[in-house]
Amino acid sequence: MPLWEDIGAAIEAATGTAASIGHQGSVGGGCINQAQRVQYGATTYFVKLNTAGKADMFAAEARGLQELRSSNTLRVPEPVCWGANGESAWLVMEHLAFGGRGDQAALGEGLAAMHQVTRRQYGWVQDNTIGSTLQVNTPMDDWVGFWRERRLGFQLELAAHHGHGGRLQLQGEKLLAAFPVLFSGYVPPASLLHGDLWSGNYASTVDGEPAIFDPAVYYGDREADLAMTELFGGFGADFYAAYRAHYPLDQGYAVRKKLYNVYHLLNHLNMFGGGYHGQALGMMDSLLVEL
Repeated sequence: MPLWEDIGAAIEAATGTAASIGHQGSVGGGCINQAQRVQYGATTYFVKLNTAGKADMFAAEARGLQELRSSNTLRVPEPVCWGANGESAWLVMEHLAFGGRGDQAALGEGLAAMHQVTRRQYGWVQDNTIGSTLQVNTPMDDWVGFWRERRLGFQLELAAHHGHGGRLQLQGEKLLAAFPVLFSGYVPPASLLHGDLWSGNYASTVDGEPAIFDPAVYYGDREADLAMTELFGGFGADFYAAYRAHYPLDQGYAVRKKLYNVYHLLNHLNMFGGGYHGQALGMMDSLLVEL
């Protein structure tokens, strides 16, 4: 098939190894991309596939993986090559053999170390995606402004475009206006974030090493990563205890985490619709009551 011939040529160019694509097997679990486990010569690779128009999305993901790997904290699959032809876009990565959830304390310790990698500005060198939604990362010096404009405000505008108006927008505007209260006396460092840290985006290798993948990287408040770990569950008590032991959290996290998770619920609403409208509105209501 031309697609796999093109991917094989891209792997050869990246690795300097001449071989051919061998066994291919589908990998489940994703809702945005197709995934394949592919044999190329003696090496197994993990390959993501999407339409040709998603080439920029995969290029940004590859750069995000490289950014996470450069922190030398948690295991992250190495991007090998990425590109597109007239049919499809692809991202070829190192294949990691997983063996369950592993050491939750090691995951928490590693994430705490990763969050101590900081930059001067909030945002990142390029835009990327959160799921399939554009995530704007144009850098700013002000975290409150960044979250208001690049995150919550952006998702609210997108929701309005998708027909989700009324009370959702009213409560959203109230939240935007409440930012001075939520961030009073709190100026977080611009930490390296995974950006989409739910339980489906981490695992343990067969050697017991915690690994993270499928990122939506940017630099921001580390509380945003921690908040998402609580949104859908899947992280154990040892994870949170180890994280806090290595990098204690500000007491205002208990309230701000709801604000950060509104972003993800709005994004799910914008991608999937349905029941996420009620969840997003319910979290907005809960947060506004606490204020």
